[in-house]
Amino acid sequence: QVQLVESGGGLVQAGDSLRLSCAASGLTFSSVIMGWFRQAPGEEREFVATISRNGLSLFYADSVRGRFSISRDNAKNTVYLQMNSLKPEDTAVYYCAAGDSASSYYTTRSDLYEYWGQGTQVTVSS
Repeated sequence: QVQLVESGGGLVQAGDSLRLSCAASGLTFSSVIMGWFRQAPGEEREFVATISRNGLSLFYADSVRGRFSISRDNAKNTVYLQMNSLKPEDTAVYYCAAGDSASSYYTTRSDLYEYWGQGTQVTVSS
């Protein structure tokens, strides 16, 4: 049984930093692409960041590029999202996702991620 468990969310002020973690189990972690998505109230889920299986290829949404950093530790079966210079518009539930069907190094397509975590709330006050 595959499980993805996010942690690290919370309430912060604009300009602060947070680091989200996502611990995976029940899968061969080094064989899956990992991604972070977020969903704000009343909005559709949107792509945030993705990382290739070996951690060498990264891609970010324009809205977070330069502020957020995705990384992974295949020895710990964990993916991270370092979020700096947080803005109120970053407020959302953040989800990690794992996918092994994409043929590319990484993907922004949510439909290519087979497994999802339960989400962690990030709230940024102004």
